[in-house]
Amino acid sequence: MPELSRRRRLLVLAICCLSLFIVGLDSTIVNLALPSIRSDLNASVAKLQWTIDAYTLVIASLLMVSGSTADRVGRRRTFQVGLVMFGLGSLLCGFAPSVDLLIAFRMLQAIGGSMLNPVAMSIITNTFPVPRERAQAIGIWGGVVGLSMAVGPVVGGVLVDTAGWRSIFWINVPVALVAVLLTALFVPESRAAVARRIDPVGQVLVILLLVGLTYGIIEGRSAGWTSPLILGCFGLVVVAAVSLVLYEHRRREPLLDPRFFRSLPFSGATVIAVSGFAALSGFLFLNSLYLQDVRGFSALHAGLLTLPMAAMTVVFAPLSGRIVGARGARIPLVIAGSMLAVSGPVLSRLTDSTATPVLLGGYLIFGLGFGMLNAPITNTAVSGMPLSQAGVAAAIASTSRQVGASLGVAIVGTVLTARLTSSFETSFVPAARLCWYIITTCGLLVLLLGLLTTTAYARATAAKVADEFS
Repeated sequence: MPELSRRRRLLVLAICCLSLFIVGLDSTIVNLALPSIRSDLNASVAKLQWTIDAYTLVIASLLMVSGSTADRVGRRRTFQVGLVMFGLGSLLCGFAPSVDLLIAFRMLQAIGGSMLNPVAMSIITNTFPVPRERAQAIGIWGGVVGLSMAVGPVVGGVLVDTAGWRSIFWINVPVALVAVLLTALFVPESRAAVARRIDPVGQVLVILLLVGLTYGIIEGRSAGWTSPLILGCFGLVVVAAVSLVLYEHRRREPLLDPRFFRSLPFSGATVIAVSGFAALSGFLFLNSLYLQDVRGFSALHAGLLTLPMAAMTVVFAPLSGRIVGARGARIPLVIAGSMLAVSGPVLSRLTDSTATPVLLGGYLIFGLGFGMLNAPITNTAVSGMPLSQAGVAAAIASTSRQVGASLGVAIVGTVLTARLTSSFETSFVPAARLCWYIITTCGLLVLLLGLLTTTAYARATAAKVADEFS
């Protein structure tokens, strides 16, 4: 790919960030519409969980194969196809007459979305050949992803109250069309010099593992935890996980190279991403239902109440990126884990009449924690990796974010449903207390791993893995 001017490079970065913003936005914007969807389409809590998780699961399952496909057939072409499919899925979601069709159209949306995240990372990596500029660009990219997921509830609240829940999907369509046009005009085509082979067996095993785990968690209570269906799901998870490790270990170009996990920073970043984004998705799921169904706030009012959390993310996401560039990932990860852990006990004390300052205090603490979290994840995952493997490592980190988002909704929603004793509105607060402490546990994991993955021993394990690839 020919070298581009600085202005053109920044324009390419802006186009990638625009596309990633709507994908990240869609991961969280739906949360503010859940009460309206529940009422309009007569959806159960489990169906609401699937409305969120169908999207994140498909993205998590296809991120890595989409990246490999783009390296082979062309990154710009794949990026444009993803934008078109994402826009089409969004359009159909807005017209869905039932919750089951809404879930199906969310999956179509996610197929397109899976072509945007890793491909945009590859485009950015190839557009910024100077390591320092590349690090800054990746920092901006990480900040945009985190920002989009944090401001989703605010944007969703405004749209649901002013134009109805269907508008949260329709708003994606013009943005996707503009992004397709800008990509055609300004983003140069590029391919990998030696493209990674597509790994269909590994891909199927990943899908079976993720779908089996999520389905078992969400449907376990209604079907029965000891029913043949649920036991079969968890058995499938074990078989798929073992088969994946054994198969990928023998493959020359694996979808998921087991050697990566010998690097402590990489393994830690994977669990940090799962834990941090499980905390975010669990928080958004609980908070939307609490503010609208328990407190009786409108979607707009609920969205505005979460604005302090989004504001903290806006402020601290770029600051976190700068700290990572100057001092490394430890400080942001320690702050992120500590604040997420503290937010759980604060939010567990919510009642059906909690004063607004107390509510906002919990949101500010959570927003500070999440704002510091996203930037160091990718940095930690690729730390010590040779450049030839940095894209794959970043794609796995992105997959881990989506896996975390799926598991957060699955676990929190299942625990909440199991503890509801009477009407939804009156029993929600006591039922949700354990869920808030699950978020605390996620924060403690981030804190512990943030300390562990930034030690001299951890860096030595990363260097050893890099030597193997070299």
